[in-house]
Amino acid sequence: MPAFEMSLAELREYRGSSPLPADFDAYWDRALAELDALPAAETYQLEPADFTAPGLSCQHLWFTGIGGARLHCKLVRPATDTGDSTVVANDGAGETGVKASGMPGVALFHGYTHHSGDWFDLLPHAYAGRVVLSLDVRGQGGLSTDPANAAGPTLFGHIVRGVADPDPDKLFYRSVYLDAVQATRILMSLPGVDSDRIGTSGNSQGGALALVTAALNPRIARCAPIHPFLADFRRIVELDFDQGAYEGFRLFFRKYDPLHEHEDEFFERLGYIDVQNFAAKVKADILWQTGLMDTLCAPSTQFAIYNKLQCPKQMLLSRDYGHEKILYASDRIFSFFNDL
Repeated sequence: MPAFEMSLAELREYRGSSPLPADFDAYWDRALAELDALPAAETYQLEPADFTAPGLSCQHLWFTGIGGARLHCKLVRPATDTGDSTVVANDGAGETGVKASGMPGVALFHGYTHHSGDWFDLLPHAYAGRVVLSLDVRGQGGLSTDPANAAGPTLFGHIVRGVADPDPDKLFYRSVYLDAVQATRILMSLPGVDSDRIGTSGNSQGGALALVTAALNPRIARCAPIHPFLADFRRIVELDFDQGAYEGFRLFFRKYDPLHEHEDEFFERLGYIDVQNFAAKVKADILWQTGLMDTLCAPSTQFAIYNKLQCPKQMLLSRDYGHEKILYASDRIFSFFNDL
C-alpha cells in the first residue's frame, strides 16, 4: 500500500467523508425534468467525418444541451443503408420513421482537459458490431462549447465553478452530467441501436461521467469506469491532493476563504456533483479498474463510490499502478461489452 493511503482492509469498508445534501434527490429530479423539457430532446445533426474506415460510418454528431451549449460527439457504427444522412429531428424513429433494433451501443467519456479522442480509438467497438459515441465535454479540449463564455475553453476552475453562486443549479458539472445523459439518450434513439444494450466507459473524469450517466439513465446496462474522478472532495483536501486537476479547491480557499470559515458549506454544495452520492442509483453491471498508487484520484475516494454501489460489481486492483494507463484494461473492457 502507498504511504498516503489507509490499508486495503480499511478501504474495503470506507464510505466517504464528504456530505450528501439533504435535497440531493430533489436536485437531480429537477435537473432531469429540465433536460426532459428541452425541445426535441433527441434532436441532433450529423456531418460526415474526414476520417474513413472500411465497412464503417464515421460522423460528427451535434446536439444542443442545457443552457444552449452546442455539444459535439464522434459517432462510429457499422455502415448500413440508413443513418448516413443528416438527421435534424429524430425523436427515436430514425430516417424511415421505424426504429430498428439490434446493435449494442457504447458511450465513451474522456478525462479532464481532454477530448473525444482519435477516431482510431473507436474502431474496435464498431468492428465488433457496436455503435460507439464519444462526447466532447463542454468547454474542455474538444469541439463542444460552453455558453457561459465566448467560443473556446473555460478549463481552469471547472470543479468549483458555481460553488459560490446562490443558485446551486449553476454548478458547472451539473450541466456536464446532463450533457452525458443526453448523449446516451441520443445513442439509444439511433437507428439500428438496441436501447437496452448500452454501455458506458471512461477513465478519470470519463469514469465519473460513465458512472453518473448510469445513475441518471437507469437503462444503461453495463458500466466500465477506470480510476474515476470527482468523488469524496473533503478527502482530497485531507490528503493534500488539492493540486493538479483538483487545484481549484486550493485556489478557491486561498482567494475566497483563507481561514476555511465556510468549508462545510463548500463541501455541502459540491455534494450535488460528488460521484459517491450517485452510487445507490446505479443499476448497471460494473467493471471497475484502478491502481492503488493513484495520487490524483486517491483509492479511498474511489472506494467511497464503489462501496456504496448496490448493483452487480467487480473491482480489479492493479496495485503497482497510479493514475495512468493500466495494462490490459482496454482488453478487459472490450470483453466486458461483448456481453451487452
